[in-house]
Amino acid sequence: MSRAHPSDRSPDRASVESLKLDRLRGLLREILPHNAFYATKLARVVDAASIKSLDELADWPFTYKDELVEDAASTGRPANLTWEPARYVRYHQTSGTHGRPLPVLDTAADWAWWMDCWRTILDRGGVTSGDRMLVASSFGPYVGFWSGFDAALARGAMAIPTGGLTSLARLELIRSLGATVLLATPSYALHLAEVAEDNKIDTAGLGLRLVIVAGEPGGSVRTTRGRIAAAWDVDVLDHAGATEVGPWGVGDPHGDGLDVIEEWFHPEFLSLATGSPAVPGELAELVLTTLGRTGAPVIRYRTGDIVRPTWAAAGDVAAGACPWVRLDGGILGRTDDMLVVRGVNVFPHAIEEIVRGFPEVVEHQLTVSRRESLDQLSLAIEDRLDDPGRVARELQVRLGLRVDVTTVPISSLPRFEGKGRRIVDLRDRSQGEA
Repeated sequence: MSRAHPSDRSPDRASVESLKLDRLRGLLREILPHNAFYATKLARVVDAASIKSLDELADWPFTYKDELVEDAASTGRPANLTWEPARYVRYHQTSGTHGRPLPVLDTAADWAWWMDCWRTILDRGGVTSGDRMLVASSFGPYVGFWSGFDAALARGAMAIPTGGLTSLARLELIRSLGATVLLATPSYALHLAEVAEDNKIDTAGLGLRLVIVAGEPGGSVRTTRGRIAAAWDVDVLDHAGATEVGPWGVGDPHGDGLDVIEEWFHPEFLSLATGSPAVPGELAELVLTTLGRTGAPVIRYRTGDIVRPTWAAAGDVAAGACPWVRLDGGILGRTDDMLVVRGVNVFPHAIEEIVRGFPEVVEHQLTVSRRESLDQLSLAIEDRLDDPGRVARELQVRLGLRVDVTTVPISSLPRFEGKGRRIVDLRDRSQGEA
């Protein structure tokens, strides 16, 4: 399927690169006199605001999350602020899944930029002012669902908050208000369908037409995506973002990857094998530069996300295909999540892809331990067939690994509203095991 053109402002790669360069110059001119973090970091870059080519970024220093955390700790306020705190109107923080939570502030102008990024996401899903979007989140300080909620309001759609409600109450709201769009994590979209089935509620009859998923890679995991689509009889739209970066990626309702929203983000890709710029199709770490968030920008930010970048051929772009870089399979894993099992590199994404292919497996949890410097895996599954052997055989065939698979009672494994945490990591406790 040819990817639909995302914007009449980005008709081809040359125009995309020109737009990004202009926006990067404008960003640097605005922030460098005021943002102490980047004024210091880019001091050795001669007149950064006069950058003539995006290729020059290769000589600039990277930004790491640990730096931002340390900046916040040393200044006693959220990290990397361009302006005085009085100009900021939004507070959010990262989830802390990979380290300490990072507080991040946005100005009113920054929040308008978030909404412009979300415009692309809503356009991809065909969301209009006539839609009613139910946001399945308790909200809290995590930015993703707040930004989606406000984006629905900006679109003129009805935005339905559900903080504090039970899953059953959320299903009743979907029915009674005639919700057409659901925003949730992939894990929670599946759990909500599970609750509906347990209560004999026909999800296909509720009237949803689209589920927008975020917060986990599941929206671009083919089997997970397929299960969500089948459970609700809907299209599924993937979306990727981060509190410290912004809403940077969007899928399409019929695909299995993500496009980087290059109107507002400049991506780079570092080969996992060499650390040099990656070639198309190579496994790489995603590096992002924001191009419109002046209050808390990030430049050459090492996301830790592992991706496989590809670009549409010039002829396809001329015919209307999206000119933005596509990440095949979405986010494939994280650099700090990679497991080395008997010499084989494995990402949890690959295990989920296989496990979700068994429709009778309701939920799963992976336990990782370490023996003699190698990671060891065991997998617990809730399986209506109570047949772990077939899952173990498929893992061995697909991954070349023998995984100890056991069944546990249905509903005994954790369910998640936010990011699913299906990995129990015992490696720190097993360092000394023989």
